[in-house]
Amino acid sequence: MGRSHPGGEDQGRLVVAGLIERARAAQARYERYSQADVDEVVSAAGWAIVKPENNRRLAELAVADTGLGNVPDKIAKNERKTMGLLRDLHGAKSVGVIAEYPELGIVEIARAAGVVAALTPSTNPGATPANKILNALKGRNAVIVAPSPKGWSTCALLLEFIHSELAKVGAPADLVQMLPAPVTKEATQELMRAADLVVATGSQANVRAAYSSGTPAVGVGLGNVAVIIDESADLADAARKIKESKCFDNASSCSSENSLVIHERIYQPMLSELQKAGGMLLDALEKAKLQAAMWRDGKLSAEVMARPVEDILKLAGLAPRAAKFLIVEESGVGEASPFSGEKLSLVLTLYKSASFEEAFDLVRRIYAYQGAGHSVGIHTKNDAHVMRLGLEMPAARVIVNQAHAIANGGAYDNGLPFSLSMGCGTWGRNSISENMNYRHYLNITCIVRTIPARVPTEDEIFGRYFARHGR
Repeated sequence: MGRSHPGGEDQGRLVVAGLIERARAAQARYERYSQADVDEVVSAAGWAIVKPENNRRLAELAVADTGLGNVPDKIAKNERKTMGLLRDLHGAKSVGVIAEYPELGIVEIARAAGVVAALTPSTNPGATPANKILNALKGRNAVIVAPSPKGWSTCALLLEFIHSELAKVGAPADLVQMLPAPVTKEATQELMRAADLVVATGSQANVRAAYSSGTPAVGVGLGNVAVIIDESADLADAARKIKESKCFDNASSCSSENSLVIHERIYQPMLSELQKAGGMLLDALEKAKLQAAMWRDGKLSAEVMARPVEDILKLAGLAPRAAKFLIVEESGVGEASPFSGEKLSLVLTLYKSASFEEAFDLVRRIYAYQGAGHSVGIHTKNDAHVMRLGLEMPAARVIVNQAHAIANGGAYDNGLPFSLSMGCGTWGRNSISENMNYRHYLNITCIVRTIPARVPTEDEIFGRYFARHGR
């Protein structure tokens, strides 16, 4: 959220008041746009990030200024996440009548939320602001981004590109604004108070601040993905997908695998497949050195987050070796076993289980420590195991036989909405359990007409109860 500054509260209030005033004027004009005109604005803003030369500049600046991830994967993420979202928005109704239910006498009309405050993280300083801006614009809203301090320059360049495209379609530039640098805690809090809706992605401190701002807020939860590998899994396929997901953008995604729980019968073969895929298993002494380097005073070091393997090895005082990701073996869960938590780094934790039941219980323990509600993965041919996770695990998404970080935020080969913000439900202290999408940026007005009355009889409602228990 940025640091507090003495005397910054009054200054922040004045700055935000100006942004809000301009946003409201622009949004009042935009709210009169037709669906076709809105969709043209969305296309303009989408092209601002997808345009190859823009995308490359954004990716290069993001890595240079945040030190997180790598340029090729940032380019791929910006393109895929934006194109996927544009696919989801294409043809979706967000203006006027969006649904009619004659049998219920109901007509639904989409209405704008107003001015949206969008809190975004440093891990995706281009893709996440773009995603929120497109969703907000689809709903005829204005949006003001509160980027992380490290991601400010990337967001500023993104807005420069967006404003250039908005000018082409005659849309007000003030539909899309951002807090000026330096982004302070006071300015961010004032923006949340003054806006009509807050959409928050990033640290849990920011999400909690959004929920306590007094403004309606949609926030998302902490990741710490655990994946079960049962005895029926295709091990080579699982290892390939886990490597693809774990290594993408140097594991900057909250959907990147953090722990694997592997059935003991296939533990060694699966470890072998992970090593073939580029994983390097650390011995006990190396693991201890890595733990000391990664967690200082109980807090995950920013120096390992989304950094290349060679940087992590150097930080831990370990000899450089060719590896795409590091592997540690673990049996404990909780604060005394920090490798059981979210790492946002190219480090993968392995657990061994004697049965699916034991694996299930272990994952529940992991989520009781960190990551409840976010998502769980499984590699299996056993549908009963999949359904058990869906029915009982505290997770909003069960990702089956897929590269978790690629699939969890929407993919071309699954039906989840493309998003970089994953709701974790009440398990993760969130108001939604869906992937955040354009409908969360809308108000829905219902026109209600009478229909033929259907009054239930006493027997319809209580017949079964009376038959079993009497009156």
